[in-house]
Amino acid sequence: MNRQQISISIFDNGLRARVAALISFGCMLALLTLVATARAQTFTILHTFTASGDGQGPTASPILAGNGALYGVATFGGGGDGGGAFKLAPHGGGWALNPLFTHTGAIDSKLVVGPDGNLYGTSGEGGIDNCGEGGGCGTVFMLQPPPSACASFSCPWRETVLYQFTNGSDGATPASEVVFDSAGNLYGVTLYGGDFNCNQFYGCGVVYKLTRSGSGWTESVIHTFVGGSDGYWPGGGLVFDTTGNLFGVTQQGGSGVGVLYELSPSNGGWSETILHNFPPDGKPFGTLARDPAGNLYGMSGLDIFELSQPGNWSYAVLYSFTHDDDPVGGLTLDRAGNLYGATIQAGEYGYGYVYKLAPSGGSWVLNDLHDFSQSDGTYANGLLTLDANGDVYGTSGGGGFFNNGSCYLGCGSAWKITP
Repeated sequence: MNRQQISISIFDNGLRARVAALISFGCMLALLTLVATARAQTFTILHTFTASGDGQGPTASPILAGNGALYGVATFGGGGDGGGAFKLAPHGGGWALNPLFTHTGAIDSKLVVGPDGNLYGTSGEGGIDNCGEGGGCGTVFMLQPPPSACASFSCPWRETVLYQFTNGSDGATPASEVVFDSAGNLYGVTLYGGDFNCNQFYGCGVVYKLTRSGSGWTESVIHTFVGGSDGYWPGGGLVFDTTGNLFGVTQQGGSGVGVLYELSPSNGGWSETILHNFPPDGKPFGTLARDPAGNLYGMSGLDIFELSQPGNWSYAVLYSFTHDDDPVGGLTLDRAGNLYGATIQAGEYGYGYVYKLAPSGGSWVLNDLHDFSQSDGTYANGLLTLDANGDVYGTSGGGGFFNNGSCYLGCGSAWKITP
């Protein structure tokens, strides 16, 4: 898309020397045992992309469906130059990839399973070409399986474009995954379009709603960002609370570089409340995570933060990375309250790592689950997926198989980490 992200290793020699100087041999032995247990995960490559019919450069982590299969998206699909969607399913003792369709324009966000069981997603390009760069202003689309049983393993799915953005008041360049309310309406954000007072070239972005209307869908804008204290350029998806309020972040505006906002249904419309302003060195990015108590977790610059105590919000930094880690946006929360994410730098080999951040004794402890070595992936995507057993699924946009003609940084991989 043309428009517009500490490694803590107990085996680091310097750290081991400092620890040994401070604690007894018995404590050191216990510490090494604890870390060895934390690092005892199994990393499995589910698929290495080759740009030969299977696509390349997965751009978001896959999602799990009820049938045990994974569904994901790639920068380029298996059959053309546009973004593509794929299915990964257990097959013959391993995993087999089935390209589902190729879309005009890049797909930048993860898919979502709708109430009807179909898959929904957004494309930052494609659709109506009112954005001046030849790629279209983006779409919201739905994917459906073939209407009848498929005779072979590889069967294309049907794409239905639900809405095409026009770069007017309706927005442009949808920037993240969509979310559904209890009535089946669909919500999302566009990075650009809307009000152009804050940026005459791109616009400030909007929060939109798609409602079923007969056999189609109708878009309405529930909030238009205008810059200033309101924020602009919303980045990351939206998250609902139990009473129907929406939460998200912007990448600019406020008193620094972005805000965390709440949108609440009010008198037939929606009202915005700014819950936090981020400082100049702490631009927020990615979709927020929400726990059952209503606390919110997110990424800001090099910090992982919590906004707790709904109604009387309190901001706290839970963990800070070093400058060379480069964490990617989005956090995933498990049922025990642990947070999962990834970086695209640092780690044992310098290509990033997958981490788990766990509360412990009033603080948070980071565990390195896997260090990428380039052969198994680089440039991991955020918003990892967890299954009921605690397995972690994700994709890397580079590394793996190298093809100098089409993916000289590597074609990417899909992987699984088993505790």
